[in-house]
Amino acid sequence: MRKLGQVVIKQFGVFGSILILGTVGYWVVFMIVLPQLIMLDYSFRPFLPLRKMGGPEDIYTLKNYIVLFTNEFHRAIFIKTIWASVIVTVSALFVCYPISFYLAKVAKGARFSLVLLGLIVPYWINELLRIFAWQLILADTGIFNQLLLSINLVADPINFRAGNGAVIMGMVYAYILFMVFPLYNAMESLDRNQIDAARDLGASWPRIHKRIVIPHAKPGIAVGCIMTFMLAAGSIAAPQLLGSPSSFWFTQVIYTNFETANWNQGAAYSMVLAGLCLVFIFSMMKIFKVNLRDIAK
Repeated sequence: MRKLGQVVIKQFGVFGSILILGTVGYWVVFMIVLPQLIMLDYSFRPFLPLRKMGGPEDIYTLKNYIVLFTNEFHRAIFIKTIWASVIVTVSALFVCYPISFYLAKVAKGARFSLVLLGLIVPYWINELLRIFAWQLILADTGIFNQLLLSINLVADPINFRAGNGAVIMGMVYAYILFMVFPLYNAMESLDRNQIDAARDLGASWPRIHKRIVIPHAKPGIAVGCIMTFMLAAGSIAAPQLLGSPSSFWFTQVIYTNFETANWNQGAAYSMVLAGLCLVFIFSMMKIFKVNLRDIAK
C-alpha cells in the first residue's frame, strides 16, 4: 500500500494524489460500503409501521431471510433465476469465444476494425432501447417469425416470450461485450507461435484450443463468466420487458418489495442475491484455478 502511494504521488504530485485518492475513497465509502451496510441493517429488522420503528418490536431478526425458504413461490423464482443466469453465462461464452479468438488471433487491419465496430456501435444506444428492439424482433409479427413463416418452417407464429427464451436471448445480446473483451484480453497475449507450432506438429483445432488456448485464456473466461452472471442475475430491464408472468425474475421480486415499501424484505433478498454472486465468483476462481491477481490482469 505504501509503495502504491509513493507511485501515485510520483506520477500525479501531492495535490493530484490527494484528489485522486480522496475521490476513490469517497466513492468506495459513500457509494458502495455505506449503502451496503445500511441495506444489511434493514435486512435484519422487521417490517414495521413508522410509529413503531425504534420501539420494543424493532429488534434484529432472521425473519426476512427465513421467508425465502418458507415462501415456495419466491424460492422457486430464486432457483429459476440462478439456473437461467447460468444458461445466459454459458450461452454468452459459447457465442463470444469464437468471436474473441477471431479478433485476437485471426482478424487483422480492416477486418479487425469492422468486427470491433460491429460489436461496439450497437452499444452507443441505451440498453432499454436495445431491449425494446428485441421486443419487436421476437414479436408475433417480428423478424424471426416472419422469416420462419416465409420459409415454411412453422405454420403459426411462435410466442418466444412464453417462457424464458426471449429473456435469455436478450441478456446474451445485452451483455456480449462483458464476455468478449475479457476473453480477447486474455487471448491477445497468447504467443501465436505456440498455435503455429501445434499445427505444424499435426494437432487439430479442437486439440489446440483444449491444450493451448483455453488454459491460457482461463483468467479471461473466469472474468467474463463472473461479469455476465452478475449482470444477468441482477438484471430487471430484460425480464420486465421481454419476459412473461411465467418468466418472473428474482430481481422483480426485490423491486416489488421496495415498491410496496417493504424495504426490509427487499433488503434481505438483495443480500441473498449479493451473497450468491460472491459464491459464484469464488466458484469460478476455484474451477478455473485462478486468483485475484490473475483476474486483475
